[in-house]
Amino acid sequence: MESALRDIITNPGFHDYLAILKGARNGFVYGVKVRFPHAVVMSILFGRGDWKSRLRVIYRATRQHAFNLAKFVSVYKTLILLQRKANGGKERSLDTFIAGLLGGYVVFGDRTAVNEQIVLYVVSRVVASFIPRADTPYNASPQSPRSTSVVKPVPPNAQYFSWFAALSWGAVMWLFHNRGETIQPGMFNSMTYLYRDSDVWKDLTTLFWHNK
Repeated sequence: MESALRDIITNPGFHDYLAILKGARNGFVYGVKVRFPHAVVMSILFGRGDWKSRLRVIYRATRQHAFNLAKFVSVYKTLILLQRKANGGKERSLDTFIAGLLGGYVVFGDRTAVNEQIVLYVVSRVVASFIPRADTPYNASPQSPRSTSVVKPVPPNAQYFSWFAALSWGAVMWLFHNRGETIQPGMFNSMTYLYRDSDVWKDLTTLFWHNK
């Protein structure tokens, strides 16, 4: 039995299909690793209700993030495979966009707090990719996947990044002050804690020890 499974796993004919399964596995694990600590911290800082209700919120957010990433990777890899087979085994440049487009609509098209955070994270990376690049790639440790990659990520040009950072912070602070309703709730809570709650205290305890 073990030998038969090993033969299947190492058989090149099954590689593309097993890659979909492993992609789902990696998506689930990564989703748990990213969302769980974030949900715990946010529940401690901004959560309401008793710890039982907070734990339910942590579980639901972690579960949704993990399963959605697993589903997206599965859908994406499946669509890439189908397009490649339909094109005689060749992958076209546009295939990745089409697979990402359809996968994003199917998996992340439902507007939930978790999906909104993930989509905004992706958008920020897409926008940042248009900043002109520096001349040399990021430094990578020997253990980093980047160290053996043919394509090495190149950081933004320092001067352009300075302007990008300045415009980003100027814009978000203006939005927070003038159009706070347009800011994603998690970020709005964080900014309220930093910039508005720090204007209010009653005594020495609420000045330095407790926020309120």
